[in-house]
Amino acid sequence: MALPQTSNQNDITSVISSLAARQNNRPQREQISGPKRAAMLMLALGEQYGGKIWSLLDDDEVRELSIHMSTLGTVEAEVVEDMLLEFVSRMSASGALMGNFDATERLLQQYLPPERVVGIMDEIRGPAGRNMWEKLSNVQEEVLANYLKNEYPQTIAVVLSKLKPEHSARVLAILPEEMALDVVNRMLRMEAVQKEVIERVEQTLRVEFMSNLSQTRRRDAHEVMAEIFNNFDRQTETRFITALEEENRESAERIKALMFTFDDLIKLDSASAQTLMRNVDKDKLGVALKSANEEVRGFFLGNMSSRAGKMLLDDMAAMGPVRLRDVDEAQALLVNLAKDLAAKGEITLTKNRADEELVY
Repeated sequence: MALPQTSNQNDITSVISSLAARQNNRPQREQISGPKRAAMLMLALGEQYGGKIWSLLDDDEVRELSIHMSTLGTVEAEVVEDMLLEFVSRMSASGALMGNFDATERLLQQYLPPERVVGIMDEIRGPAGRNMWEKLSNVQEEVLANYLKNEYPQTIAVVLSKLKPEHSARVLAILPEEMALDVVNRMLRMEAVQKEVIERVEQTLRVEFMSNLSQTRRRDAHEVMAEIFNNFDRQTETRFITALEEENRESAERIKALMFTFDDLIKLDSASAQTLMRNVDKDKLGVALKSANEEVRGFFLGNMSSRAGKMLLDDMAAMGPVRLRDVDEAQALLVNLAKDLAAKGEITLTKNRADEELVY
């Protein structure tokens, strides 16, 4: 690795000697693991000197390095100097380094393809969401409750006050009853929480909970397969499901239950359905409804004005025959759009019909 340019080679020698002398006078520090030292080095090298190194790493190495960079926190300047000495480098360490998700993502974007960066950051950040509170709302309630029950009730009250009400309700129902009642009372008495307190809680959750969750969670194989099946065309999906039902009916049923298909869009409430239709090209909607059954057609037409519904039917009639492949693509577009809008919190998806059942 080339050293930064200096006016005199003696300057480099004198700086290294000076740093080495300072290192000898320092007390012994706790050993830092190899991956953490590598993360410190890459942050210290920055964009100018680290580019070639990133391009030589494979996906697993980039992923592991990114995890350590994003959870590194503050590193003292003296520690940075010691680490740089070990690699026989010369650079000015005038201040500390702060390793966080944003800095890691910006650095990766300089040298890796965008889709690779998105995949790496999604994995190390954990559940989807634009901020910490959205991410927590996507964490399974049992997992979140199990973590929170070891926290102070006031901390739990702050966290639940920031989550979506429906998710907070599910978490509260799982917590021990005495603790849950304490949390409820604290939430009732809670006044405006200082920004600094929120930031401290958020940072603790990010470092102690989210980073560990992202490293330890393993997705259910049936969920992964359901997403793959969602992207099959209709004939391929039917072929695989039929074959799987003959070999392993239980797995086939679990996959079908987890799949979100075009027909599942009728489970949207009226507001969500109208939001979806406002965001889709009307021609695509017409193509998607070409092979839809009467129930699905009726659902979409029922969420339009009479005039808009008549215009859509007229457009569909004027299309004439449409290739099945085009219909499948249009329906997949609507399903993916619905998922995107749900991820942004603009609509609500209901995945299981059991949620709709009435109990007498």
